[in-house]
Amino acid sequence: MKIQWSPVALDRASECAAYIAVDKPAAAKDWIYELFDSVGLLASTPYMGRVVPELNNARYREILFGNYRVIYSIKAEHIEILTIRGVRQILASEKFD
Repeated sequence: MKIQWSPVALDRASECAAYIAVDKPAAAKDWIYELFDSVGLLASTPYMGRVVPELNNARYREILFGNYRVIYSIKAEHIEILTIRGVRQILASEKFD
């Protein structure tokens, strides 16, 4: 299954990497590669992530990546990466309706 990143998710990945790069530029580069590798696993196992607890809707799932939550949706033709959030951030349901 194909993986499609939303503009919001790409922006959030970039912001997270920029934050890491302030202290450790090489670690930020590694973080991005590892993020894309982890998300790439969804292509063959789209249901490996758990249902997002705040949304309680099987349509929205997440995988944990370090201190981040990668929120995604499984569509008929692809997996859409919606956003990346800190593990302590609560999502509002209206964000994805």
